[in-house]
Amino acid sequence: MTTKLKDSFYTFLNIAASTQNLGINLIRVAILIIFVWIGGLKFYNYEAEGIVPFVANSPFMSFFYTKSAPEYKEYKLKEGEFNEAKYQWHVENNTYGFSHGLGIFIMTIGILAFLGIFSPKVGLVGSLLVIVMTLGTLSFLVTTPEVWVPDMGSGEHGFPLLTGAGCLVIKDTAIIADAVVLVSDCAQRILKRK
Repeated sequence: MTTKLKDSFYTFLNIAASTQNLGINLIRVAILIIFVWIGGLKFYNYEAEGIVPFVANSPFMSFFYTKSAPEYKEYKLKEGEFNEAKYQWHVENNTYGFSHGLGIFIMTIGILAFLGIFSPKVGLVGSLLVIVMTLGTLSFLVTTPEVWVPDMGSGEHGFPLLTGAGCLVIKDTAIIADAVVLVSDCAQRILKRK
């Protein structure tokens, strides 16, 4: 490697090393966007109806609904579809009420994590809540049958074959890793202020 090429490489490494704080704050912005957007969607009926299999099968959340699994399978709606009888079932099930509360919770967590830019204590709380929430979401891989491809005769089904719902859940492994970075950053900043 020539001296000029080595110098350019080390210049690049120095620039890359100096972007760590930027990267951490971009994680905060990404979590804010994801959580506020997804939390906001919880106020739309199609999204509330879409999370029913996750919540109904969860031992940690099913008590929020009045109907028990797997009754919901008879009342599934496609995204954007409306059916008065199925809609009424969801009203009676508390599908929409729970989803609205969950939306507020998710948006609050995203905002708290983002505020870590300005306050490490607030950011620490938000980032810890991101971890708790994503652990809850990842538990759906164990509790929700709809995350795995069903046996429909092709011979391709079950673990490790994720459905669209399963792909939605597995992405939270990246979010939990991001939240651990944020917890570490907030903790370091709090300790430096002591």
